[in-house]
Amino acid sequence: MRNTVKFTTAALAAGALTLGLSACGSSDSDSASDTSGPLVVAASPTPHAEILNYVKENLAKKAGLDLEVKEFTDYVTPNTATEDGSVDANYFQNQPYLDDFNKKRGTHIAPVVTVHLEPLGLYSHKVKSADALKSGATIAVPNDSVNEARALKLLAANGLITLKDGVGNEATPSDITKNPKNLKFKELEAAQTPRSLDDVDAAVVNGNYAIEADLKPAKDALVLESAENNPYGNFLAVKEGNEDDPRVKKLAKLLTSPEVKKFIEDKYAGSVIASF
Repeated sequence: MRNTVKFTTAALAAGALTLGLSACGSSDSDSASDTSGPLVVAASPTPHAEILNYVKENLAKKAGLDLEVKEFTDYVTPNTATEDGSVDANYFQNQPYLDDFNKKRGTHIAPVVTVHLEPLGLYSHKVKSADALKSGATIAVPNDSVNEARALKLLAANGLITLKDGVGNEATPSDITKNPKNLKFKELEAAQTPRSLDDVDAAVVNGNYAIEADLKPAKDALVLESAENNPYGNFLAVKEGNEDDPRVKKLAKLLTSPEVKKFIEDKYAGSVIASF
């Protein structure tokens, strides 16, 4: 049986409050965590917690690592909990998202090791191909700035829209210069995009949420992000200053082991791709 604790944003509202109250009084000495207890890692349920639980159940004991996995269903709480020390590390995000989060929230989260890529995909319950989308079709996209930009770049790469030259990870629908199908966009929390598929013509869905919704990115996506030179690999992260925690180093080594690579390949069949 998996020894995993599940949390939602509401369940850790107190953690966010603690972050707000303690930020002005923190010092550099606070960044060093107690390394004597178990390593507590916040993770999205799929595939991050599944990968961590594989490590916990098959590799951690031999490596002398006491690992505890806490599942979160949003993209905010794992970072705020890492910042305020409620957890020791997290595993759910990519570099553009973290850069944006640290900038906007004033947090100090740092990557440790990149583990895998979840290709972003366009899905539909109403059409069988992107070309079959009708004029005026509504596309659901994630509403956080990085994933929305990523979604728009996916659509642009597949000829559905054209974006302004040089637009980066802050692209929004206002940066669309050509929209031949007159597509409309519905901005939703990333976790809600697969649930919207009965209400919209198509939705751009993050890989972890697609898998949780029993979608198979390698098979079901109308268009899928290329893995080649992709900057959106997901990594283990900690609060700055904790990168040398011996428990973190052990976990980083295990997460990039041949055993984990084989687990990812066997379990996800191309819907999640090892990045090491």
